[in-house]
Amino acid sequence: MGVTRRIVFPAIRIVLWAVIAAALVKIAFAGTDITATEDPLQPTAQIVEPTVPVSTGTITNTVTVTGAVVADAAVPAKATLAGTVTKLVATQGQAVEAGAPLLEITLETPVEPTVTVNPETGEQTVKENKPKIRRETVAAPVAGTVTLTALKDQVVSVGDPIGAVTPGTLSITGTLTPDQQYRLLTAPTEAEVTLRGGPAPFVCTGLRIGPPDDDTTSGAVDPMTGMPVTASGVVTCAVPAGVTAFAGLGADLAITNGSADNALVVPVTAVQGSIQTGKVWVILPDGTQEERSVGLGLNDGEQVQITEGLAEGDKVLEFIPVGDVVGPDAMGEGGFVSGFGG
Repeated sequence: MGVTRRIVFPAIRIVLWAVIAAALVKIAFAGTDITATEDPLQPTAQIVEPTVPVSTGTITNTVTVTGAVVADAAVPAKATLAGTVTKLVATQGQAVEAGAPLLEITLETPVEPTVTVNPETGEQTVKENKPKIRRETVAAPVAGTVTLTALKDQVVSVGDPIGAVTPGTLSITGTLTPDQQYRLLTAPTEAEVTLRGGPAPFVCTGLRIGPPDDDTTSGAVDPMTGMPVTASGVVTCAVPAGVTAFAGLGADLAITNGSADNALVVPVTAVQGSIQTGKVWVILPDGTQEERSVGLGLNDGEQVQITEGLAEGDKVLEFIPVGDVVGPDAMGEGGFVSGFGG
C-alpha cells in the first residue's frame, strides 16, 4: 500500500496533468471548429396566412336584442278648433274606446248686422244677426283611460293639448347597435320574445325601428376603445293581449330577417364590409392574392352570404390583411401600425 501511495498515484496525476496541458495548448494555437451547418441569419420559419374555402350552407339572419317591457305612454288629445270648451263629455279616469268623444269646442263668429233703407223716407233700419256657430268634438285617439287637462269655458287654439288617453298596454323595447341596424335594414313586422322569468316565448307584433334618444347607449362595449357603443336605433313591438307581463321585466327579442339555403358563405372575418358590397382576398392557383369586390347578402354574425364575385371552392384569406408597412412613416406613435387594411 505504501508503494501505491508513493509511486502509482503520483504517476497517474502526472499523466492527467500532461493530457490537460496538451489539450489547452491545442485550443490556444489551433482554435475550435465552430462553423455552423446553416446560416444563422437565414430564417427557417415561414408565416402562412390562414385561408378558407368558399362553401355552401344555410344562413339565417337572426338579430338578438336585449330589451325590457315598458308601459305604453299616454297619447295626447289635441284641440281641433280654436274656440271655447263648452262641454266636457268624458270624465276624469273614464275608460273609453278609440274615437269616443272627450269634449266639445264651440267657435262663435260674429255676423255683420243687416241694414235696410226705407225708399220713401230714407230711414235706415239695423237688424242684429246671430253669430255663426261651429262646433267640433275632440275624440279619443286610442282606447284607454282618460285624463282631461282642459276646463269648461277655457279658450283653446288648434293643437293645444286638452288631455291624454293612457292605453294601458305594454311593449317590448330595446336599443340597436349600428351593426344590428344594418342587418335590419328591411326589418320584419314581428319578433319572438322571451321574458326573463316569464311565460313561454311568444310573438310580438307591430315591430318598428325608430331613432334613439340623444344619449342612449346600446349596452355594448367597443372592443377597440372600451367605451360604450352609442345606440343607432330603438326597436319596439307590442305585447299581444293575453300575455301576462309587467313593466320592467327583462326581455330578449329574436328578430329573424331572412334565411337562405344552399347559399355561398364565408366567415365575416374574411370580408371587408358587412352590407350590400364588400371585398375579399382570393388565393389564385399560383399562390398570389387578388383583391376582389363581392356582393353581400344575409349575415348571421359569423358568416356572410356571397351573392356575386366568388364560386364554391374558391379560397380566400380567413382574415382581412393588415396594410403593408413600408417604413418608419407607416408606424404610429410607439411603433404600432397606424392603420389596418380591413
